[in-house]
Amino acid sequence: MVNTAEDARDAVAACHYPPMGVRGVGSALARSARWNRVPDYLTRAGESLTLMVQIESAQAVQNVEAIVSTEGVDGIFIGPSDLAASMGVIGQQDHPDVVAAVEKSIAAGKAAGKYVGVNAFAEAAAKRYIELGAHYVGVGADVSLLARGTEALAAKFRPTAAGPTGTPTSY
Repeated sequence: MVNTAEDARDAVAACHYPPMGVRGVGSALARSARWNRVPDYLTRAGESLTLMVQIESAQAVQNVEAIVSTEGVDGIFIGPSDLAASMGVIGQQDHPDVVAAVEKSIAAGKAAGKYVGVNAFAEAAAKRYIELGAHYVGVGADVSLLARGTEALAAKFRPTAAGPTGTPTSY
């Protein structure tokens, strides 16, 4: 996550090879270079780079206009859970102050012509953020979706008349 434009500049530098940045020149180990088999990879890598920085704190929201204006930042991804925690309302992604901060960040990203992403696991929030112009909205987490699917499948085979009683805590 980034909190300031300086953090964003550091992220840009970390992603680019010299002279644009400070990324280590270990292309023989880089999967994106196909382990040193892509001709001119080191000089062309920046052409295919997309840098999304995370807006996940109240400080980042205060600085979001400067962050999205940072050269080399292609977009932002807003994390309402960590944002809520940093705002003192942990676990309350739907708190009005958190929603306002998310909406402010979406607007700043859009105004700067940047890509905007956000997690929104509640259907109403996801629809709202889409209406506001978020380019992509995470509507489910892979581990949660896998767990809920596993629970649903296991429930089909759970014995109802025999065995231990009560709700299982895991499968």
